[in-house]
Amino acid sequence: MDRAILHIDANSYYASVECLHHPELHGKAVAVGGDAEARHGIILSVMPPAKRCGVKVGEALWQARQKCPELIILPPHFDQYLRFSRLMRGIYREYSPQVEPFGLDEAWVEITGTPKLEKLGAAGVAEEIRLRVKAELGITVSVGVSFNKVFAKLGSDYKKPDAVTVFGREDIEEKVWPLPASDLLYVGRATEKKLLRYGIRSIGQLAQTPPEYLQRWLGKWGLILSSFARGLDNSPVAADGETGLMKSIGNSTTMPRDLKTEQDASIVLWMLCESVAERLRENGFLGRTVQISLRSDKLSWTERQKRPPSPVCTAAALHETAMELLSSEGAAVFPLRSIGVRACELVPARSPRQVSLFESEEKRVQRETLERTVDDIRRRFGHFSVNRAIALLDPTLTNLDARSEHVIHPVGFFKAV
Repeated sequence: MDRAILHIDANSYYASVECLHHPELHGKAVAVGGDAEARHGIILSVMPPAKRCGVKVGEALWQARQKCPELIILPPHFDQYLRFSRLMRGIYREYSPQVEPFGLDEAWVEITGTPKLEKLGAAGVAEEIRLRVKAELGITVSVGVSFNKVFAKLGSDYKKPDAVTVFGREDIEEKVWPLPASDLLYVGRATEKKLLRYGIRSIGQLAQTPPEYLQRWLGKWGLILSSFARGLDNSPVAADGETGLMKSIGNSTTMPRDLKTEQDASIVLWMLCESVAERLRENGFLGRTVQISLRSDKLSWTERQKRPPSPVCTAAALHETAMELLSSEGAAVFPLRSIGVRACELVPARSPRQVSLFESEEKRVQRETLERTVDDIRRRFGHFSVNRAIALLDPTLTNLDARSEHVIHPVGFFKAV
């Protein structure tokens, strides 16, 4: 018997939650956006009236206002989005213990073998959940129903807002394969461009391309996407609470002014590395890989990553590796508009650690002890009670509490192995 999996996606999530707190804005062109003065000025979420004017997520506020002069842009309130996310998952858990979040506004729910499935059928369960979320929380969701996670997500994206879409095995060639390849999970813009180079525009063309060709063009991702397109995904839906293991911890920020030199970037990286390191220690992890992301003033993205000699959890070690990456050939094209740092390939802090022949173990322990002491001071007296001397060089770049202002915990699709 086929599995029965739902993918539930809250429509225009941030904006919908904001409109619940501003009922006078019902039916108006509403969007949620960042702070233009701090240059976090992009659209984060859009209600349907604004979408009909052409306003899109990710574009600059000034571009959105040009398209829709009557646009009402509200600031984000992430505490409210977290609260409603928990409330939605509370409803889903009444139908199955297997609830796997995919960000704040999305989740997979496996209902295979549940009493509700026997009584209502998969589409009936999806419809009941859709109506309950709308009645109890006041927001709408789109639900995809299928036999695997990838096609269930494809279904929730297929018809919006406030709809249920079923993709069974009998629908693959007729309904799924004609869809653009970019609709498939993890086919981003860069992958879409590569596929277009080889004449692959639809999911069907991707499915019918020999896997060995896709592997040659895209590496291991080619094989994964080939399986996705052919409906061969069999990844499990995690039981509620099993997705707490973080895959990575990172922070990024757009600064009030462009970063023009390596010294500018170094100052901001210290602020970000302190936030990442504090959260690594707080959650009991070490990072085996350090990654930086850079966005130029022309809005082009660059990413670099490197493994330090041993797993790290201190800002000093993160910053040292981040600066090596920043200075590597072809990495940074100044001026930079935004910058980020991330610790990846996390391992438990209690894991055995190979002692380096080229680094003093005593010095490493001293660094970690010192930074844990700073953590304690900041918890008691506030983030800005202790600052690095480098922060005095440019106050416009260092008035940043990266931990409290820029924290995002994305949940990856693939389970840790």
